[in-house]
Amino acid sequence: MVTEWFECKVRYDKVSEEGLIKKVNETYLVDALSFTEAEKRFLEEIEPFMSGDFVVTDIKRAKISELFESEDLQADRWFKAKVAFITIDEKTEKEKRTVQTMMVQAAEFKDALNNLEKNMAGTLGDYVISSIAETKIMDVYRYVPKDE
Repeated sequence: MVTEWFECKVRYDKVSEEGLIKKVNETYLVDALSFTEAEKRFLEEIEPFMSGDFVVTDIKRAKISELFESEDLQADRWFKAKVAFITIDEKTEKEKRTVQTMMVQAAEFKDALNNLEKNMAGTLGDYVISSIAETKIMDVYRYVPKDE
């Protein structure tokens, strides 16, 4: 089954460490089949953590081919990696690059690069990591069947 990812944004009032109330925007990644399901699942996940009013401000499809989670408890950030797979066109003998976006969980940039390389180690084709950048994604909510 193909995984569809949706970027969901929420705006709510957060109490700072100084006791001040501040409006914040946070972004989450949700595994769902449609926009409707993404919103429903997103609300189910975040409602227990929200104490006041909140509003889902945006939901958009995220074109992510792979998501690599980390076992490290310090890995609290998500990095977006662009990986170009290299193939040679047999007719023209020219190099063709197909770029895919991958998400990597890590504590810092160096760990993101290491985690990506570790997960790509079994790849049969040639590839080049063209970029890695930290995102504002706070958490990822994968689909888990009710019977599990």
